[in-house]
Amino acid sequence: MSGKKKYYVPDHAAGNKALESEDKHSILFWILAGITLLILIWAAFQRALFNGNNFDFERSIFSTFVWSAIMLLLISILAFYKWNLNRWSDFLSIMIWLIPLTYFISSISPASKYSATNMVFITFVYASFYLVGFFLAKQDSGSSLLINGIMGSGYLVVWFGIMNWFGHKETAYAIVKWFASDMAQYNIYQHAIMADDNGVRLTSVFQYGNAYAAFLIAMLLGSLYLISISKKWTSTIFHGFMVIPILISFFLTLSRGALVILPVIFLVVIIFLKMKKQLTFILHTIVASIITMAILSPVTNVGVEQVKQYNGALAMKGWTTLIFAALLFTGIAAVLQRFVVPRVEEKFNARSNKKVSYFIIPAGTVVLGAIVAFLLLGNTGFLNLFPENIKQRIENINFEQNSVLERGTFYKDALKLYSDYPVMGAGGGAWSALYEKYQNNPYVSRQAHNFFLQYLVEVGIIGFVIFIVILLSILWLFHRKFHNDSGENSSPRYVYYIIAISLLIHSTLDFDLSFVYLGILLFLCLGAMIADNDFEIKGQWKNSIQKARWIYPALLVVLSIIFFLNGVQLLNANSNFENARMQASTSKNFNDITGPLDKAMSQNPNHPDYALFKIDILLQVYNQTKDENYFNEANRILTEMLKKEPHNRTLIDRELNTLTLKGKNKEALERTNQEINNFPWDISLYEKSIVLSADLGNTAQDKNDAQEMKMYHDQALSIYSKVEARIKELSLLPKGQLQGREFSVTPIMGMALGQIQYIRGHYDAAEAMLRIGVNESIDNRTTRLIIRWYLASLQKQGKADQALFDKLVAKDPNERQEIQNLVNAKF
Repeated sequence: MSGKKKYYVPDHAAGNKALESEDKHSILFWILAGITLLILIWAAFQRALFNGNNFDFERSIFSTFVWSAIMLLLISILAFYKWNLNRWSDFLSIMIWLIPLTYFISSISPASKYSATNMVFITFVYASFYLVGFFLAKQDSGSSLLINGIMGSGYLVVWFGIMNWFGHKETAYAIVKWFASDMAQYNIYQHAIMADDNGVRLTSVFQYGNAYAAFLIAMLLGSLYLISISKKWTSTIFHGFMVIPILISFFLTLSRGALVILPVIFLVVIIFLKMKKQLTFILHTIVASIITMAILSPVTNVGVEQVKQYNGALAMKGWTTLIFAALLFTGIAAVLQRFVVPRVEEKFNARSNKKVSYFIIPAGTVVLGAIVAFLLLGNTGFLNLFPENIKQRIENINFEQNSVLERGTFYKDALKLYSDYPVMGAGGGAWSALYEKYQNNPYVSRQAHNFFLQYLVEVGIIGFVIFIVILLSILWLFHRKFHNDSGENSSPRYVYYIIAISLLIHSTLDFDLSFVYLGILLFLCLGAMIADNDFEIKGQWKNSIQKARWIYPALLVVLSIIFFLNGVQLLNANSNFENARMQASTSKNFNDITGPLDKAMSQNPNHPDYALFKIDILLQVYNQTKDENYFNEANRILTEMLKKEPHNRTLIDRELNTLTLKGKNKEALERTNQEINNFPWDISLYEKSIVLSADLGNTAQDKNDAQEMKMYHDQALSIYSKVEARIKELSLLPKGQLQGREFSVTPIMGMALGQIQYIRGHYDAAEAMLRIGVNESIDNRTTRLIIRWYLASLQKQGKADQALFDKLVAKDPNERQEIQNLVNAKF
């Protein structure tokens, strides 16, 4: 520690303030600030630290665990000198740890041990960054540094996205490749631009347009606010130059949900500002919107064409248009701030002090928004001002479209999941692990598309209430302080609120906070929001606590060390697993592969991907050598991992395969039928159940056990009845909602069911079932078998399909006799 004065242990709030005035001279402060700013830049380009609950996304998240532990250690040292339980904000700096604690409790008996453990670490990261914001932003200089760091790092993300949009993919990647090395094989940052059925979309570092749109809303409103309170031309230029690129990028994401939610967030932001500040904010917004609309079509067309083929001249046109527009807005904003805004604010100063004035402008904005909505969604021709791809997206905004209906289904299914785990939840990653059990139709979404519902199913009502209480307490303390101390409503700290509320509101529609980077931004801002809060805790009881104030910093030291060691261990496990995969691609030596793999499994024993890799290797060696030791070891690992990951679909497949491999078809059938209840829309399980039932029935027939044959054949038909019932359910889905994955009778199911019906003498039913697979490739042995039974069923009814018969016999002349054998067979 260094500075003009030495730190001392204060006993009251005044001591806190005296000490806080020296924070800017602290070496620890600058180290902490430096690491924070580096992480804000680095984390964004790690695919925004998306928590995908698998190996592909985890390394950068594990690295964040380590850095967060280091940062917490620095915070704990600062806390020894400056932390006291005098203010409610100090109390919340303790309460924030209830969030990782509730995740830890829910991880004791989770749906997925791996995902639940990761979420404990991730919420540890969030709590750590909450404290980073809390300590860094205590004084105005630290707050200014943090705000500019957040906004500046965000602006880098925006320019990175625009570089990709204008076709400079290789150049953009070259700038960031030193911390985005996992994409080195592509020489570009993959999926920064995505082309799908919706058109060409800008996704930047997020690789997901909707999450990027949420981030851009926060950046846009933050920059507009900073311009509206700016007293310095340097600040106006710095933030003003970014408004048009941000607004353009927002439209290029083609996010319909963001377009709908932006007016809501806009209202929630301006409603807490005085009328004069609202007018200033809206004035800059209108100017920015007009300029953006003027250049939106040409800039959009540049990106759409560059996706097809890079054109240097076209890229230059895009850059020239965008930079000119950005400079134009910056110039207008500077003029407005220098000459117009002071007069507007002076004119409305008296009215701004009335409480009702807070609602006048927002009410007018609602009316204006309704008019704009009518112009956009009504048959007014106003939409023709937009580029074709954006126009189509806006035209498709309605409550009967798939994305809206599907989200409604997600939310209903999440509540069904929650009802089975109401108190403590099912652990981190619960939705990802369990959603298939509760889903209404076979959609594929490992995210609930609603942060609050996903949070609820993970930690239950207790953890959810704790989070909401903490969140509301922060918001209440912030607004009370903001309105009491900022008579002009011009505190830059309002940016923290803008970013936090933007992410929270948009996350009700999407999985923004599954990006750990956005979670870090949220909690960093939440901590900073009340960093300067001076509302004291009343009561004599706090004096006795002050004597033991060292306990909290000491606990932070212990926590930081524990999480640092665990983070390093997880990183080492990841490195060893990557080494094992590399060895598997270059070496055939069993020990070269299993050596680092065994280390990875010992360092992270809860990881299903590590276990699956080992199981697959052991089974491959077993198939080659028939050495039972390899099979037994694979089976042991599988059994142990299924206890931790009972809903992991890939592990379940391996279990079923090992049972059938050993001829344990009855056990395989029993397990398959059990899992149908957990995966009711997985058609492959129904197929496996029907095929196993048919095979077991045929085996019983060979043993002349007619009763057992009938039992298994009846079971197969019963499973088919469930398939039919499910198909009927899908027919009842709303017209605009897509069903998701294919769910229909497969050729393999048809063959098994057709054989059963044939054996029972129901040749018309056999024909109907077998017909499902007759049009598949005749080169396939299974297809030829299906056709054989199909033609036999036709012959039994006195029918024929001569063209198909000739085609089959031409492929294999022996099929003529095989068909006749079936016709003559006695069952």
